[in-house]
Amino acid sequence: MSNPPVIRLHPDDSVVIARATLLPGASVADGVKAVERIPAGHKVATRPIAVGEAVRRYGQIIGFAGAAVGPGCHVHTHNLEMGDFAKDYAYGVDARDTAFFAEPATFQGIRRPDGRIATRNYIGILTSVNCSAHVADLVAGVFRRNPLAGHDPLADFPHVDGVVALTHKTGCGMTQDEPLRLLRRTLAGYARHPNFSHVIVLGLGCEVNQIGGLMEEQRLSGRLRALDIQTMGGTRKTVAAGIDFVKEVLAESNQARRETVPASALTVALQCGGSDGYSGVSANPALGAASDLLVRHGGSVILSETPETYGAEHLLTRRAVRPEVGEKLVGLMRWWEDYTRREGAEMNANPSPGNKAGGLTTILEKSLGAMAKAGSTNLVDVVAYAEEVAARGFVFMDTPGYDPVSATGQVAGGANLVCFTTGRGSVFGCKPAPSIKLATNSPMYRHIEDDMDVNCGTVLDGEETVQQCGQRIFDLILRVASGEQTKSEAFDFGSAEFAPWVLGATM
Repeated sequence: MSNPPVIRLHPDDSVVIARATLLPGASVADGVKAVERIPAGHKVATRPIAVGEAVRRYGQIIGFAGAAVGPGCHVHTHNLEMGDFAKDYAYGVDARDTAFFAEPATFQGIRRPDGRIATRNYIGILTSVNCSAHVADLVAGVFRRNPLAGHDPLADFPHVDGVVALTHKTGCGMTQDEPLRLLRRTLAGYARHPNFSHVIVLGLGCEVNQIGGLMEEQRLSGRLRALDIQTMGGTRKTVAAGIDFVKEVLAESNQARRETVPASALTVALQCGGSDGYSGVSANPALGAASDLLVRHGGSVILSETPETYGAEHLLTRRAVRPEVGEKLVGLMRWWEDYTRREGAEMNANPSPGNKAGGLTTILEKSLGAMAKAGSTNLVDVVAYAEEVAARGFVFMDTPGYDPVSATGQVAGGANLVCFTTGRGSVFGCKPAPSIKLATNSPMYRHIEDDMDVNCGTVLDGEETVQQCGQRIFDLILRVASGEQTKSEAFDFGSAEFAPWVLGATM
């Protein structure tokens, strides 16, 4: 039996989603036919919608009709607009006791001396400032594998996943209050990350973000080696010292071995990028099902991208374990409203051209689909960008919607694995955490299969349910956490995507 040409997500919806491109005359509801061409993933009205009337998808408001819409008409940017509406935050009314599994799942992780669990084993090179970025790259380049050329300087150290330089474009010309604190919190999160066995921090010497200040403020010590170019006597000597340090610790790093550990040691960052009209139908809810499984096994998931939760936050506050947790999330939305207003922007500017081409129209619609990644368990905490995630369960972290910046904050907060959904075909990695890529639809998956780990288009194709796809994702999470390589790792993605959030004036 063939699938229906459209997808209805909720009985109260005034629109349905085209499963494939619909031509005029195609049936979209009982007695309703498309009156124009409807692209795949886009919305089509199932009844008359008056000017100013709320348009619903997922049973929720995604905008208001900017013009009268007839049955069978395309609903998109030309006739759907943002608008204000009352939200009932109803803090905690939907919070329920989590049904934990009696026998938690396990994976093969790396136990660090302090007891924390790693999913990968890298040696990291961080920079305090952009001025030391090239020097960091020179050090890491000495140890960079090139399988195409048959070059592997780490051949004698098979248990070391690599030496990676994570550089950025800030660290000086910045104010010494919130912008500096945020950068230092981000760098410290990476310096402490269990997926690094050892870390070098390279500086220039005269920058605002002094390494000494970073280490004192963030209480960094132990496995971290600090070098600055001016003190060492220039580029050549600093590179030599960095190389010597890596050679010095390689044997120790190589002693890492995997052992059976509980899934509660996993903290998974939830990301979406290059979203389309199917993201909230297939990959995001399937990842939400996997998130629920992980939480029920004692693990944690981090939902972020605050601007891409805007307009749907009232559905998360209902799941807050305490009123103050929900209130903190609402406070973030007010900050973002003020921030965008101050910068001459608006929250609805978030959907990208690719999002719109894929069928998304307003930030409300995008947010409702994006939040599905977090499943249905309680919201246990709300944390600042790059703040350590200590609570177990579903946690929200304040980040921009821009994927590299958002994921950088999540990994700094302790995420040791990333799950990234995409409908348009984003390519992404996030060292030192492995990244699993989830495709929302089968045509895109087949077109860019070398970059995608999971095809969630099977949900749209009727081959499996959201829950079955979620179980498949969860099983892959455990395998990747145990060392199975992802598609992005095969291409060595993950160092260029390091992007701390830059706040404040650049002077």
